[in-house]
Amino acid sequence: MPATEIFEEGVYGPAFTADPYAVFAELREHAPVRQVTTHRGLNAWLVTRYDDVRRLLADPRLGKDGNRIGELMARHSEVAGNATGFPAGLTANMVNSDPPDHTRLRNLVGRVFTVRRIGMLRPRVEQIVDGLLDEMARDREPDLVTTLSAQLPIFVIGELLGVPESDRKDFYASVDTLYGGFSAPEQLGKAYADVVGYLRDLCDAKRKTPTDDLLTALVQVSDDEDRLSPDELVSMALLLLTAGHETTSKQLTNGVLTLLRHPDQLAALRADPSRIPAAVEELMRFEGSGLSASLRFTTEPVEVAGVTIPEGEFVLLSLASGNRDGDKFPEPDRFDITRSTSGSLAMGHGIHHCVGAPLGRLELEVALGRLLDRFPDLQPAVEYDAVEWLVNSFFRGPVSLPVRLY
Repeated sequence: MPATEIFEEGVYGPAFTADPYAVFAELREHAPVRQVTTHRGLNAWLVTRYDDVRRLLADPRLGKDGNRIGELMARHSEVAGNATGFPAGLTANMVNSDPPDHTRLRNLVGRVFTVRRIGMLRPRVEQIVDGLLDEMARDREPDLVTTLSAQLPIFVIGELLGVPESDRKDFYASVDTLYGGFSAPEQLGKAYADVVGYLRDLCDAKRKTPTDDLLTALVQVSDDEDRLSPDELVSMALLLLTAGHETTSKQLTNGVLTLLRHPDQLAALRADPSRIPAAVEELMRFEGSGLSASLRFTTEPVEVAGVTIPEGEFVLLSLASGNRDGDKFPEPDRFDITRSTSGSLAMGHGIHHCVGAPLGRLELEVALGRLLDRFPDLQPAVEYDAVEWLVNSFFRGPVSLPVRLY
């Protein structure tokens, strides 16, 4: 079956999600801009060529205002909701806003969410990873997703936000329910309410009793007396949880699976661990966690590759396809930890470039380095063809990945 037929028939289904790259290659060649319907019934325009994706990521004619997205959902989606990933009233964050609101929020957050602050977390991230690896070692064939990939971002973000030790067990349980991918709708609703309620209380506590953590810094940050409002604070904390968990957890699993499927590259990395940062960049290019950038819509007609997308249409910018475009990356389907990944779209581009990129890179570098060092005989415990992939328009990663440690 031709790749485009798999896409058409599967509608982001298992056949497409298991290996989308052949589909993307055919689309780049024959239909670089085309209308699609996602697995959840969202009608949108999919853009797949590197140059087009990169240009549109920075194009102000593509809006991200959360309120407008909610309005457009009634026209373009079979499923109710605002598609922002955030509850009503809490879409006031950098992902779901346009200038000047985005500029204001980004400037305020950028004053405290710095590379230096993230770098200071490294010793604590190393401790967290080592503790999770200790737990993994209790089982000869653990599931990498549940024991490491899904847990690490929750623990690190809890540390970053300054969640007290006494609260962490319940907080982590609620976040795991929310983002673990195995919960029923009624469980998700309760988990969302629990997480939002806890974050509101935590922001109040940081305001009354400051501590040395990012959330306190966000509570206190100001620019000419401009501060983040209570809703903006909670929304920003939710953004760190959502973006940090989804991208890092799936990227870690994707990265380990990719290395296991390329033993020559894994051997080269083991022989020279100094290559880990470069390997992380290539892993994000080659098998990134993000299929598409966060949702955008046209604020006026936009012409792309000879196709005019009308005003008020949703647009999916395929990061995964752009990063496998041979016009940008020679031999794009070859995994090579020594290649230049300059210009990779893995962390986005333009004003919405991922603010948490330094944190994600730190977690991935520490986790991969320590995992490979701790378990030199690491192997997959299932056939590669048996790996089940998450079906999602924006993120891609194995639902589970049993591995053999010894």
